[in-house]
Amino acid sequence: MRRVRSAKIIATLGPATSTPEMIRALFDAGADVFRLNFSHGEHDTHQAALDAIRAVEGDTGRPIGVIADLQGPKLRIGDLKGGKAELEKGASFILDTDEEPGDQTRAPFPHPELFQALQPRSQISVDDGRIQLLVESVTGTSAQTIVVTGGELTPNKGVNLPGGLLPIAPMTSKDRADLDFALDQGVDWVALSFVQRPSDVEEARKLIGRRAALMAKIEKPSAINVLPQIIDFADGIMVARGDLGVELPLESVPGLQKQIVRSARTAGKPVVVATQMLESMIGAPTPTRAEVSDVVTAVYDGADAVMLSAETATGAYPVETVATMSRIAAQAERDPLYLRILNAEWAEPEATHVDALSAAARQVAETLGAAAVVTFTSTGATALRAARKRPGVPVLAMTYDLRTARQLALVWGVHSVHTEDARDFADMHERACRISREQGFAKPGDTLVVTYGVPFGTPGATNTLYIASVD
Repeated sequence: MRRVRSAKIIATLGPATSTPEMIRALFDAGADVFRLNFSHGEHDTHQAALDAIRAVEGDTGRPIGVIADLQGPKLRIGDLKGGKAELEKGASFILDTDEEPGDQTRAPFPHPELFQALQPRSQISVDDGRIQLLVESVTGTSAQTIVVTGGELTPNKGVNLPGGLLPIAPMTSKDRADLDFALDQGVDWVALSFVQRPSDVEEARKLIGRRAALMAKIEKPSAINVLPQIIDFADGIMVARGDLGVELPLESVPGLQKQIVRSARTAGKPVVVATQMLESMIGAPTPTRAEVSDVVTAVYDGADAVMLSAETATGAYPVETVATMSRIAAQAERDPLYLRILNAEWAEPEATHVDALSAAARQVAETLGAAAVVTFTSTGATALRAARKRPGVPVLAMTYDLRTARQLALVWGVHSVHTEDARDFADMHERACRISREQGFAKPGDTLVVTYGVPFGTPGATNTLYIASVD
């Protein structure tokens, strides 16, 4: 099944989309990758979803990527008497390590290590910024605050400490258990939440190895300060605008989004824009005009993928939401301005065989009006470098490694195909032409630009460009 757009769509699964029928409907509507959110649900629920995804993959013959999104060290308040408390502006409020349920004067905060990061005048955001507290004094076990912005507080709401580098490990015991499960089940990507420093990514990499690709979620201001190093260590980047918008002034987030996308693109790493893309469609069959513009901006910036969260996990119109996002992205890419914007962000080729060939492949494809660029790849590196150039034609990535094919489902402009490795030149030519025809990318007489490695069957040996005429 050929998509008519280059930007990919990630759909989060949840109670609204837990059945095999719904997963197939989401795929048919345009979902390229599915996200399993380990902040919610049990392992057996995620296992059932993964089994359903693989069944759809088998039925359609198209590799589908799966992301396991780890919860991370999310800070939360504890329980409250009566299930809620009303915090009034100007009132005193205490956070402490006492496990007793709280009320309108205090709340348990079971994170003693965090009190060392607080100091007088520190800001605390609760429930995605809906409640704002200002620290007046702090000890090793409690913080006395004043309510700056009040409202109704309910148990287990998230807490953010804007601007601070927190003394917490990047993965909790729950994350490690979830990671072991996800890797055993063969997920393709692991998303690491609340990355603060390059060492967070390094630690996760040691646990994951090469069993899955690693995506660093950028949602802490401290990560922005070391963004190039994080990008170097990660396989992909997610602009997680939810917590980023709580930790930083809202007006700074759009510019940071562009900075992160540009930096990841320059490095040739897939980048995802996430959170509240079409949020109004959780409860409505159509998005707002502002949301449409938001999706289009991410597409114009050249993001590899845009992600739906609650819209497809718990929303009333999950299939309609995916279909709507697909139409928006496809229409944006038909705009003559689109390629001009992408070309303005041109990434200069690096001094490697693969990058030189990828740059040449784009130029040759555009000069000859080729139907597609075809890459034979084992690790996916050649396809990633081809996509980095944002060519004006599709990239067909042919690989014998199914995991590579699934990981590439996330990448801009790449149509991944799981096939046997080419044995020789004649086999390579036959496969490139036949599969391009079968997948709807070329017809007899069309031109293909093919990159491959000699000797055949040698990973990392891409060194040849070939112009093929489809027969």
